[in-house]
Amino acid sequence: MSTDNEAQEPLEPRVGPVPEADPQFRPYHHPAAGWGAAKSVTRFLVEERALVDGPRAIMRMNHENGGFDCPGCAWPDDTKGLHLDICENGIKHVTWEMTRKRVGREFFAAHSVTELSGWTDYDLENQGRLTEPMAYDPGSDHYVPISWKDAFEAVGATLRGLDNPNRAAFYTSGRLGNEATFLYQLMARELDTNNLPDCSNMCHEASGRALQASLGTGKGTVDLKDWESADALFILGVNAASNAPRMLTALAEADRRGAQIVHVNPLVEAAATRTIVPHDFTDMALFKATRTSTLNLQPRIGGDMALLRGMAKAILEKSASDPKALDIAFIDRHTTGFEEYRALCEATPWEELEHQSGLGRADILKAAQVYGEADRSIVSWCLGHTQHEHGVDTVREIVNLLLLRGSIGREGAGPSPVRGHSNVQGNRTCGIDHRPTDAFLDRLAETCKIDPPRAHGLDTVRTIQAMRDGEVTVFVGMGGNFALAAPDTPATYAALRSCDLTVQVSTKLNRSHVVHGRAALILPCLGRTEKDHQRGGVQSTSVEDSMSMVHMSVGMKRPASPHLLSEPAIVAGMARAALPGSETPWDWYIEDYDRIRDTMAEALDGFEDFNRRVRLPLGFRIKQPARELVFLTPSGRAEFSAAALPDVVPEPGTLALGTMRSHDQWNTTIYSDNDRYRGIKNLRTLVFMNRADMRERGIADMGHVDITSMAKDGSRRFLTGYTAIPYDIPRGCAAGYMPEMNVLCALGDYSAQSDQPIMKHVKVTVVPAA
Repeated sequence: MSTDNEAQEPLEPRVGPVPEADPQFRPYHHPAAGWGAAKSVTRFLVEERALVDGPRAIMRMNHENGGFDCPGCAWPDDTKGLHLDICENGIKHVTWEMTRKRVGREFFAAHSVTELSGWTDYDLENQGRLTEPMAYDPGSDHYVPISWKDAFEAVGATLRGLDNPNRAAFYTSGRLGNEATFLYQLMARELDTNNLPDCSNMCHEASGRALQASLGTGKGTVDLKDWESADALFILGVNAASNAPRMLTALAEADRRGAQIVHVNPLVEAAATRTIVPHDFTDMALFKATRTSTLNLQPRIGGDMALLRGMAKAILEKSASDPKALDIAFIDRHTTGFEEYRALCEATPWEELEHQSGLGRADILKAAQVYGEADRSIVSWCLGHTQHEHGVDTVREIVNLLLLRGSIGREGAGPSPVRGHSNVQGNRTCGIDHRPTDAFLDRLAETCKIDPPRAHGLDTVRTIQAMRDGEVTVFVGMGGNFALAAPDTPATYAALRSCDLTVQVSTKLNRSHVVHGRAALILPCLGRTEKDHQRGGVQSTSVEDSMSMVHMSVGMKRPASPHLLSEPAIVAGMARAALPGSETPWDWYIEDYDRIRDTMAEALDGFEDFNRRVRLPLGFRIKQPARELVFLTPSGRAEFSAAALPDVVPEPGTLALGTMRSHDQWNTTIYSDNDRYRGIKNLRTLVFMNRADMRERGIADMGHVDITSMAKDGSRRFLTGYTAIPYDIPRGCAAGYMPEMNVLCALGDYSAQSDQPIMKHVKVTVVPAA
């Protein structure tokens, strides 16, 4: 492995549009959402020329009858019949998909791949919707048209020619619907591989493994009604105003009913202050803001676990004089490992908890008091909590805290991970898992009459490593922008270029189409807003949200091109070509997706009577045994974890850097170079720093800096000429935007607990630019 990234391109991928004005930083002091969101949406609709289609889509998005599910985040739909259950970023996401711009054969004839490689990622996506399948022609360095039949045969012939099925990997992004997901994993397993990496490997893998170990389920136990009745909400490592904006409604409602809301984040984000919910028309008219936080705590990066341990220690100390501080009956009846955990907390000195968390004892005790006085508490978290070496232990510490007071299995209480993409949880439920259980495979085998492989497959990091080393030679990407989403950008680029064939199923042009294998295919698919016509009529698909609700989504718009196929149809086409002897009725499935759902009802636990239940108002909730106090763990009980506290304090001279999204961004899609809630305009190549850390290093406000990361293996990676922004962030911490900063996270720097890239805890030095 190279000891630096200077010889590997790109040093720093240029993602957003070229700024039209000088960079600006003005701290944001306004409520989240409200008129700022309304103004932003209006401007975006005007720029995309969607003043008619945009509002029409808004009126159909997230509706229980005949509407389509927002292709953005996975926050659940409103349970009270709200007709404007929408947000700024959801509207942008849908409008971006519904653009009138088109990318067809004429575009590719005019622009070589070499030329396109020099474009910004914003400019690539901004060209519009892909309209027909394209194949890379190495002789001309252009993509050229290819028929669907020939494209499928190219995929099939390559897969049939492999000497080992594990030389192929089948990646999934989080927007793929449940029906396509089920067919996709079925194809891979009929091909005899479990190489099913997905975006969850980079995001919430730690959550799933931790919850499975502690509770016997890989998902949270609460639903939106629980959020509506909780006395205390703890929001950890979540930038809700940007990543799950509809959560703002729940936070505002919680404040109005007198609930306590505690935000834990190194940065005090806009969602942790106040909001004006846009569909509250009276509040909008009166500019009336509602609090979204009653307490903000800013631990150092990685200090969450020490905070949680401190809260537990405080509860245990209180129980010495107040036995009601603990739910002893619950602990005795439903848990194991309590005494070991109690001893661990008692043995951990307060000085160590303060040192590792970066918080004073008084602040930790404030959080513990909120938890101790609440009858019903929910703890929610996102990637700020999981993308660490110790992510699994930290999530298990959340469960430890909840178990102390019996805050699981009853209304208004429990763990609640905030998933990112709209169906990332459904992907895992429906079989996208490189480590499937024997029970899942047994049922799949019985239902689908196949003999699925039992050996574990490759996750995202190991897929990149295997492509780099020539062990995986075929990469199929079902949505997303793998080249930019993955860690160690130069290593990921080199890995993709080492493949014999890369296949990208996409709606718009992106970096993964110009960083490709020796042979490459672009297979354009329908968007979620578009009607899916099949022989059996207009089809619907289903998705699962963060809280295990499964509901239907039906497109409303004419497809961007008559040559587009649905994602299920594309999967079926590849499967037919790759498995000519298959007895799976691929064509029959595509005629009517109800047939896919009937098979899923037999193969998947919790999907019984799928077709009827998914058509109920708001759909149905997949059963969660832990919610019913049934714990599918080896002990049959909820299990306390007794993990040691990690040392997360940066070494002298170094900083702990976390990557994150800007507000005007959705995953790797960048809408502008602005980040309204953090006060940024016309700038993405930046690093947020504590002002004292800047002064200590001789760095001026808005001064240019060079950033160096140090990997576990001793190698270094560099970003140069970034702008330092003084920000309210703890000393020793820094933050900046992905995907630009993904280059700093070495491919080998992943958690031994979850195998996730450690994108929220990169060891760096920052110095004035040379």
